[in-house]
Amino acid sequence: MDLALLRTFVTVHRAGSFTRAAALLGLSQPAVTSQIRTLERQLGRPLFLRRPRGVTPTTVGDELAHKIAPHLDALTEITEAGLDEESLTRTLHLAGPPEFTAERALPALAPLIDRGLAVRTSFGSAEELLAGLAAGHHDLAVTTARPRGGLLTATPLCDEEHVLVASPRWASRLGGPAVIQDRGFKALDTAPVVEVHESLPLVTRYWSAVFDTRPPSPAAVIAADLRAVLACAAAGAGLAVVPRYLAAPALDRGEVVPLLDPPVPPLRTYFLVVRTGTLALPHIARAHEWLLQAATSW
Repeated sequence: MDLALLRTFVTVHRAGSFTRAAALLGLSQPAVTSQIRTLERQLGRPLFLRRPRGVTPTTVGDELAHKIAPHLDALTEITEAGLDEESLTRTLHLAGPPEFTAERALPALAPLIDRGLAVRTSFGSAEELLAGLAAGHHDLAVTTARPRGGLLTATPLCDEEHVLVASPRWASRLGGPAVIQDRGFKALDTAPVVEVHESLPLVTRYWSAVFDTRPPSPAAVIAADLRAVLACAAAGAGLAVVPRYLAAPALDRGEVVPLLDPPVPPLRTYFLVVRTGTLALPHIARAHEWLLQAATSW
């Protein structure tokens, strides 16, 4: 049986779409369709059910994918390992949130860059990053959303603690942590909010986890980068919810202060996401492993 047909089959099985598989394989959609039909004729069984939006594997298709996908991935690993040893440079296309990528992911990968790895970065929301990864625009993505389906594989990377901060002046006006602890969210009603998006994703998550309610008003400042959010809070623009690792230097310098110390602080999980099967590629596998190891100290 032709390995090219099996490779196309596994890609379609993981992608759930002839169109998406064609883009990942660098083939036309008719070519992918023709290869799947050829494989179905050879097997004498249908492998996919055609739907208005993609395809669904039959039980025969699922069984075949389960049997052959690990072996195809192993073959890819063997062939790519040889190519990787001969190449002076391999480029990793990394995607993630701008703050986390800049503060944690890229510094963690610096030793690999010294060994010949080249890195190209892209930023965006979790939805944008997963869509770009699925389309083949990225090799590895750091996201706060776990993908669904079989095309993408996610590994938990680390948990991020969120802290509610404001400038010392605003903290004094609000009465400090003791007053906020006593009065709860009502003590914060008069304070303006600085956030990354109009939907108040971080503040809403914090209010829900700590106060079991929603924030009362829209943000006074919207800045699409958490580093800008922190800078605005430090300058006295209002209160903000930011990752503790990002706020730590400003907290140490006294530029911002924590407004509350809840017994169970809100957490957000980051995931390392790849297209299923691409960890057989040595440069992606190395970066994936390196980030997981670095995250143990985060």
